[in-house]
Amino acid sequence: MRKNFKPQPWFYPLPVLVIGTYNEDGTPDAMTAAWGGLYDADKVVLCLSEGHKTTGNIRARGVFTVSFADAAHAVAADYVGLVSAHSEPDKFARAGFHAVKSSFVDAPVIDELPLTLECRLKEFSADGNIIGEIVNISADERVLGPDGKPDAGLLRPISYEPVHNGYYVLGEKIANAFSDGAELG
Repeated sequence: MRKNFKPQPWFYPLPVLVIGTYNEDGTPDAMTAAWGGLYDADKVVLCLSEGHKTTGNIRARGVFTVSFADAAHAVAADYVGLVSAHSEPDKFARAGFHAVKSSFVDAPVIDELPLTLECRLKEFSADGNIIGEIVNISADERVLGPDGKPDAGLLRPISYEPVHNGYYVLGEKIANAFSDGAELG
């Protein structure tokens, strides 16, 4: 038996994305966005409302970073999603974040978050979504596996669970994509 629900924004998993920008005075800003993801192989899409300080910063500078929140920084990621930079201009530091300027775009890389997409604004879509081109991906060596690439088990990215408003850690590999299903063919 199944239970039906009216339409809800229930989508699994929803990555917890921390968007980094610089304010007009050059100070770093961060906000958490749960509604975003890949738009194409080399592009991201973010669903941010126009009133966010981050949206204005992206409009002004044309660049931003997208970092994946990890289990170790769930509280800080939640904080920068709860608090507006319009009312708390120092929320970046209050979250315990430290910024390093990206070498590829004029936006901050958050030192504490180990995997970051560095992006150039491509467009604001007709429905207001932000589409950015990924120009670089930087990863802290502590989350690299033996193959030299990011390892989800070491990264421990978190996912937002929209039904009960929880954060869950990801990282357990259970199968091989584009491979294990061939056994059924």
